[in-house]
Amino acid sequence: MSAPVVLPAVTQVCLVGGDCDIRYELLSRETARRALSTYDLTEPYTNTLSLTTVSLGAAVSLLNDLNWYLVRFASDALVRDPSISDTEWLSRPLAEAIRDGRLQPDETGDTYKRYPIEDGALAAPSFASGRDAFDHENELVVRITEDEYEG
Repeated sequence: MSAPVVLPAVTQVCLVGGDCDIRYELLSRETARRALSTYDLTEPYTNTLSLTTVSLGAAVSLLNDLNWYLVRFASDALVRDPSISDTEWLSRPLAEAIRDGRLQPDETGDTYKRYPIEDGALAAPSFASGRDAFDHENELVVRITEDEYEG
């Protein structure tokens, strides 16, 4: 009897499109297309682009490489790292703070952005604080910084 195959945990990135088709906008530009060319791209929700990478640091580095495009074409850039949470995403500023050592994963606070999932798309987000019970099946929960919550 052979041992079960255990797949390595991977970090995920999810780019949420703004008022344009995020996949088209990124892949129609040579520099962004090159940066994304080594990743298997999926669309888990309408007008999103998702990929997996090896670590939180690699995810933040990719987002930094794509920054010029994200500012113009994305409404949000999210990171989910299994060493932090299997169900909750991190905002880009929060992921950067953890990567840079300014915050420890268990010190991320209790402020959230919640995207309801409606008909396969992410609806307009709302904000929450505290340890509310989240419906991870019907909403995408994103841990955010205090500044993002107050801003």
